[in-house]
Order: sequence, then C-alpha cells, then structure tokens
Amino acid sequence: MDNPEDIVQLSVSEGVLLGHALVARVANELGIRAFFIKGPVSVLQGLRPAKTSGDVDVLVPPQDLETIVEALQERGWRKRPVDHDSKTFPRHSITVGHPEWPCCIDVHYRFPGMEAAAAECFEVMWDNTERVVLAGQDIRVPSKPLAILLLALHALRSPALPACRDELDFLSGAVSQQSLALPVLDLSTTTGSLAATRPFLEKLLPENMALLWPEPSTEWRNRVLAQEPGSARIIALAQARWQDKPMMLWRAVFPRGEVFLTRNIYADMSVKGRLVQHVARWARFLRSVPRITRDLNRYRA
Repeated sequence: MDNPEDIVQLSVSEGVLLGHALVARVANELGIRAFFIKGPVSVLQGLRPAKTSGDVDVLVPPQDLETIVEALQERGWRKRPVDHDSKTFPRHSITVGHPEWPCCIDVHYRFPGMEAAAAECFEVMWDNTERVVLAGQDIRVPSKPLAILLLALHALRSPALPACRDELDFLSGAVSQQSLALPVLDLSTTTGSLAATRPFLEKLLPENMALLWPEPSTEWRNRVLAQEPGSARIIALAQARWQDKPMMLWRAVFPRGEVFLTRNIYADMSVKGRLVQHVARWARFLRSVPRITRDLNRYRA
C-alpha cells in the first residue's frame, strides 16, 4: 500500500497547465474542435499581467458540449451543481471538478455578449485561432484580436469592479499599441458583439468612423445591470410572464438543494444544515440590499 505521504499534490498553477493538456488530448481523441480562452494563454500573448489562473477555460461547438463533458466524467470529473433557473441565470458553460485536481474546467459552448447564434460564433472564432505549445501539448488558442474581444466581453460584464476596469485599461493599451482596433471591430461585428463592446471599442476607433451601434439584448443588459444575485432574481421576476412569476418567486424563497451546493459542494444537506443555509442566504440578501437598490435604480433608469 502506498504511503499517503508520498502522494504529490498539484499546485493550482500546475493543475491549470496540465488541465489544458488533458482537455486538448481528450478533444483530439474525440475529433472535437476546442480552443482555450483567458487564463495562462492570455498572459503568454501579453494581454494580461502575469497572474495565476484558477481554472481551465475551453470553448467547444455547442453540439459537442455533452460529448466532451461525458468524456471528462469518464475520467473522474463531475459536473458542479448549478441553479437551474435559466431565466435568471442564463447558462453559457458547464463546470466540472475532480477531487484530486486543484482546479476546475469550464467548458464553454457560447460566450455572453455575442448575440449571433452560438454555432455561427464558434465557426467565426475557430477561423481566428492559432496553435501554441502549453504543458507539452499542442493546443488551439484565440488570435490576439479574438482574445482581446473575449477578455473585453468578460470584463464588461462587471465594469464597476476595479479589477475589470484595470483589465479593460490594459487591453485598451494593447489595442492602441498594436493597431488592433479594426480587427477587433470586425470580429465584434461578425459575432454580434457590437452592442456589448461599445463602451470598450468606441474610444479606440478613429474619430471619423461612423458606426450604427445596435441595442444590447435583454440578457446582456441584465448581466451588466444586475451585479448581485438578488438583483438578477428581481429583474428576471419583473420581466417574466405572469404565469411564470409564482413558481419563480417560490424558487427564489425556497430554492432547490443544488442552489446551496453551488456555493459549497460539501454543504450540509441535512434538515438542520439546510435551515442554517437558508438563514445565511437571507443574511447575505439583507446585507446586499443597498447594492440591490442601486442595481434596480439603474434598471428603472
């Protein structure tokens, strides 16, 4: 029997790098096109300051999502619990974790802010990828213009956060220094991202360029406006059909068990444990009332 002290625990940075290699190998075996976004690749491309990523982000065609997730499950990875209220929290990825790995894998099948059909967006993005070697594995990553677009969309979801403002400033510098505004604009147009990227792109384009900026979708407006879960639930409830409101309100007050597990997969799901978590949930809601009020005022405006 092996000595437990001889077991080597991966660090987060090691796990993330090896996680890229693992997913790339699985995708290649299945013949699935997959490319990696954000994370260490963005640092290698000079689009983010050096920092340790906490997970692996990969984008696959929507039709191949379940196939690659099932293949990862066969290797011991398990889906993370999610809140199934897709009206309030529209899904764009599936997260899997492994008890022996220090990081998760986020398998994306669409990217928020891109309003064109997910399958069409993937084809556009796939045509704008390139190859790099990471952890000894040949992997696909976005071209610089596409990587900038994806990072900008990610940061624009929470533009009030200092970290996101810093990221947008960093990306703006990269766009200006490398004259990438027009390629990013072209990708934004073909993926239906113009409305979402307007706050980022508008100041980077030539002043004499006249563009007809489309209106953002309801989903994108809600993502940007609702920076608190409570805000998202109230806004979704306000926008829902009357026949859907009672069940949505019921689930907001009395959530399913998996909602508690989204915060902590080891949460105590006994009767007492659920009661404790209900109390904690309401305490979080009450503490966030000032921020929820701010979000709702912006929504009404």
